[in-house]
Amino acid sequence: MVTRRIAMYLAISSVLGGSQAFAAPKYSRAMRLLDSDRDGTVDLEEAKKAAAELFDKLDRDRDGTLELSELRGRLSAAEFGASDPDKDKTLSKDEYLTLVEKRFKAADSDNDGTLDDKELHSRAGEALLRLLQ
Repeated sequence: MVTRRIAMYLAISSVLGGSQAFAAPKYSRAMRLLDSDRDGTVDLEEAKKAAAELFDKLDRDRDGTLELSELRGRLSAAEFGASDPDKDKTLSKDEYLTLVEKRFKAADSDNDGTLDDKELHSRAGEALLRLLQ
């Protein structure tokens, strides 16, 4: 009898839009865009993939580097300078991805190697998102 009640509850709740207990979690737009394996978190590989794709879009002159103006406000002049170890006033893709990794680690407050929605929308997570979107 209990099994029949549970089955009936599940059938009715699915027709009526589902129960909160069984509803799929609602993720932010950023999470939906970055979480390619749909596990509810963003790992460093997913972040770097998004960053590499954005780098290629921003590199309009196709010289393999980004100047501060090509970043369109994603970094301040001071952040840009700190991310440019060879001081050539450009960021190579490797330098850009190194910065992404640093920001990812800063946003990963529980040090589990992934970012959930809460971490992604923290102050450190927002700084990372500016380099991914």
